[in-house]
Amino acid sequence: MPTAILGKKIGMTRYYDGDGNNVPVTVIEAGPCFVSQIKTEDTDGYHAVQIAYEDIRPSRSTLPEIGHDAKAGVSPKRFRREVRSEEAVADLELGQSITVEAFESVKFVDVTGTSKGKGTAGVMKRHNFRGQEASHGVERKHRSPGSVGGRSSNLGTGKPKKGIRMAGRMGNERVTVRSLPVVGIDKERNLLLVKGPIPGPKSGLVMVREAKRLFKRKARQLEA
Repeated sequence: MPTAILGKKIGMTRYYDGDGNNVPVTVIEAGPCFVSQIKTEDTDGYHAVQIAYEDIRPSRSTLPEIGHDAKAGVSPKRFRREVRSEEAVADLELGQSITVEAFESVKFVDVTGTSKGKGTAGVMKRHNFRGQEASHGVERKHRSPGSVGGRSSNLGTGKPKKGIRMAGRMGNERVTVRSLPVVGIDKERNLLLVKGPIPGPKSGLVMVREAKRLFKRKARQLEA
């Protein structure tokens, strides 16, 4: 079974471990999810499992999506994500449920979500620019980025170089936070307690997976 599940970010709280230490955690309502499609190399060219999450009224869905979920024997769902795994294809069946119990033996997870949208922002807020001097005699452009078009070395065109940091939309991007410790699990209420920053607002959709690549310090914890 793939150690991956969809859920919602509920908020933050405190958790007291066995030694009485106060640990700040983020609460994720994880699952239950259902297997809505199984892809194999013969039919789709690769191995993957599609999981569906959160019930939705049929009037809020579409006929193709309703029919897609009905083939798996599940009610209409709101969210669907794929998890590539050759082992899971052999282990799972259509309509099978995936709960938070799959993370009982998992110590670190990677969490993917959409960060909060902050609208259009300047370079000081978006890229942490220092800004220009605010001393006497300086024009009132203290938060401006400065010159951006003086790029004669850019093939002699004088155009701004590609990728130059400028003002623009900030946030509302896909963000993955790696190697977050799993502090606790509440099977009855489908809650996953994770220590660390979770991207997105409250009630935002997140995908939780077993950590693929641990930092050295955390890898040594697993070895111990």
